[in-house]
Amino acid sequence: MIESLIHLDESLFRLINGANSPFWDGFMFWISNKYVWIPVYALLLGLIWKQFGLRHLLLILVCVGVLITLSDRTASGLLKPATERVRPCNPDSPVYKEVHLVQGKCGGRFGFVSSHAANFFALATFLTFVFGSNKRSLPYVFFACAGLVAFSRIYLGVHYPGDVMGGAVLGILVGLLVGWGYVRALKSGLLPPKAVN
Repeated sequence: MIESLIHLDESLFRLINGANSPFWDGFMFWISNKYVWIPVYALLLGLIWKQFGLRHLLLILVCVGVLITLSDRTASGLLKPATERVRPCNPDSPVYKEVHLVQGKCGGRFGFVSSHAANFFALATFLTFVFGSNKRSLPYVFFACAGLVAFSRIYLGVHYPGDVMGGAVLGILVGLLVGWGYVRALKSGLLPPKAVN
């Protein structure tokens, strides 16, 4: 059973990573760059400040700090060394010779689970708690962005599909946990009524 899943994972990786072109190489590398998302984060912070106020913004920033720490450390500090699944772009990988690696960026030795996927899906899930009742279309945008980043990690040759799916599940669970804490904080009267969505 496990061998069949691994074989399927490797086959899906070959399919996605093998469908490359110069345009998509550049686009996916750009999407996967964390600094590219800074203007989006700045826009979100401005939107939160305008809609909810400064105290609410500070609460959300604390939540995001906890969120990213939990998702990133669980992915990189716990699951990667525990599972020791080498990345497809690592020389010890069974698909290494077939990998189309963009700009020579492979990352660390182990890939399960994807930290990029965990962090982006955690953030998308949490932001659904923040904006869900007021701006119903935004959660779809958040998850579409998270999905695109996760897909880019496969395309770039640094993760198997299973790595990003595992990261997505981890991120959603962390997002739900921190989102629950966020809602509890709002209900506790931590913020004045005008700051609550």
